[in-house]
Amino acid sequence: MDERTLAYINLYAVLGSLRELCRLDDEAKRLIKGEDISIGFSVKGGPEATLVFKDGECKMVPGCESCNIKLPFGSPKKFNGLINGTVTPIPSKGFTKIGFLLKKFTKLTDILTSYLRPEEDALKDERFFEVSTKVMFYVIVEALCQVGNNDKIGRFSAGNTVDGNVKIGVKDQFYAYITVKDHHLTPHHEEPAEYMSYMIFEDIHTARDLFDGKINAIVSVATGKVRVGGMMFQVDNINRILDRVALYLS
Repeated sequence: MDERTLAYINLYAVLGSLRELCRLDDEAKRLIKGEDISIGFSVKGGPEATLVFKDGECKMVPGCESCNIKLPFGSPKKFNGLINGTVTPIPSKGFTKIGFLLKKFTKLTDILTSYLRPEEDALKDERFFEVSTKVMFYVIVEALCQVGNNDKIGRFSAGNTVDGNVKIGVKDQFYAYITVKDHHLTPHHEEPAEYMSYMIFEDIHTARDLFDGKINAIVSVATGKVRVGGMMFQVDNINRILDRVALYLS
């Protein structure tokens, strides 16, 4: 497992999933209501992006040029330490706004953790189960792209993947797609207008069981719980990258 690739996953997939959390979770919505603040993460030798909280929404934009609070990290490993709780960052910009970072942002990440690493009993609540699975779905889509673009083995599979859109989603509920262009993968949190191949889960429970490793993907395809089609060579390479995602997110 590569620390640099993990840093890209932690920024764009894990922290990036705050976009979906603030859309789906009522407490997260309340925490950012009325806020106009941005947090930039600058990782030496790694990713750089800014989380923007404005107009009751959260979005992620490239770079840190216009952030209110800037958190620099000397290496991908140190940034990964922020995510696993072993590193406490010191802002290089925005000390007057550090209250948001220490209180509301910390609370947001705690809520996010509760959905990404849920207690078994919590999943018995249907609403919690739905939000948790949706957030996890978008984390996986984002992580898949970061592995394909940065991980050595992932890049090999991406290098063998033809250009075009790959549609992924849960039937009649929520979708995303990945654009493959010149062997670079770009995620999109919406249903594509057109696509070359697809991977569709029959229902949200099937998706969750696959995410949690409770059922086998090949068997699920054979039984019709997961439908794949289109350019199968493209789907096959995407699945190879997906296997690497499990290593990084475990």
